[in-house]
This record gives sequence, structure tokens and C-alpha cells, in this order.
Amino acid sequence: MRVVIVGASRFGTSTAQELLENGHEVVLVDENPERLKAAREYLDCGMVEGDGSLPTVQRDAFGDHADALVLLTNMDDVNILSAVVGRSVGFPRVVPQIVRPELVSVCEELGLTDLITPHATVARSIVRVVEGGAEAALDLRFYKGVQVLGYRIGKRCHGWTASDFELPEQARIIGLARGKDEAEFVFDIEELREGDKLILVASPKAHAKLDAIFAEPDAPEPEPEG
Repeated sequence: MRVVIVGASRFGTSTAQELLENGHEVVLVDENPERLKAAREYLDCGMVEGDGSLPTVQRDAFGDHADALVLLTNMDDVNILSAVVGRSVGFPRVVPQIVRPELVSVCEELGLTDLITPHATVARSIVRVVEGGAEAALDLRFYKGVQVLGYRIGKRCHGWTASDFELPEQARIIGLARGKDEAEFVFDIEELREGDKLILVASPKAHAKLDAIFAEPDAPEPEPEG
């Protein structure tokens, strides 16, 4: 997978390092040359100097292809603008970081459903620790390499049940998000609907197989008339 990261902050470079260690290709974008210079000392990845919210810079980073655009600058408005630009450039997936909760609804209205909300995630973890103790609050996203993943159900899988998926050994379905703003979390899965988000726990080794399982086939090109 080829991922473009905008923002050579500590969070951005840590994410880049994790992706590289998992065998992915990374391009890091930042308008601060000193940040990129520092990152070159320990990151073996492509680097583009420039404003990551500009189409010209994003196209340069996109190259001949890219699978995802991750926006990790320290400014929510820049991340949102960059995400919108990224969709127009042609990134199949855009993932902005949003710190201010009041902007989450704005992202949803723009169709930006894949969000990183670090403060909210940390806050939930703190509450779980306070209420139930550390062991009860273990976050599966990081526990022994296991991660929580969400896959959108498309037309191909509409009407399927959980047993219809031939999942790898390192992956398990735990439920699905459904309803307005995905507020309804369903554990007893019967028939899946288009638009549902299936939630799984999986080891990193299973990610590629899961991506292939849930990938929607390309729509056939229309036949020429006449």
C-alpha cells in the first residue's frame, strides 16, 4: 500500500515509521524543510516539500498512484481542506485528524467518514481506566498488535451474513455500526445491508487479506452506443 502523509509532526513521523515497518510505501509532505531534514535521518521514505493542502503538491506526492492520504497537521481546518482537495486529486481514501469535536459533524456533512480523533480516543481510555481499572481498559487497537478495523459493506455483500465471509485465522467479526451517523452498534448480526460498517479485530498479518475480501469490484465501463 502507498500512503501519503501530510504533516511531519511527531505524530506524522511516528505513523510513517509504523507504516514502513509494516512493509508499506510512504510519502511524507511538509512545508517546513527543517522538519523533513530531521525526518530523513531515520525515515526511508519519499518526501515532498510544500503546502499539503494544494492540489499541485498533492499530485506530486500522489505520483502514478496512491492508496490513502492521511492528514496529520496540527490544524483541523488545514486537515479538512486537504482532505477535500485529496478527494478531487483522486486519492481513494482520505483520513484527516480532527482535534476539535465541533468539527466532526462538519466532516460528516462533507462525506469525510474516516476520522482520527486522538483527544476523544484518549479521553475514552482514561474514563475506562478510572471506571474499571487498567486491565478492563486495555485498548484492542494496540494490545499485542491486534487492531480494530471497520469495513464498509458495498453492493456485492448486501444481504450476506457473517458466516458468508471466509476470514483469515487472525481476524474475527465483533459487530457492526449501523443507522444514522452509525450510532447503532449491533452485536447479533443477521443480514448485512449496504452501507453498514463491519467491525473486526485482526492482527496486522490479516490486513491485506481483509482488504481483498471487502474490496468492491470496479464498475464495468459502459458499452459504446451505436
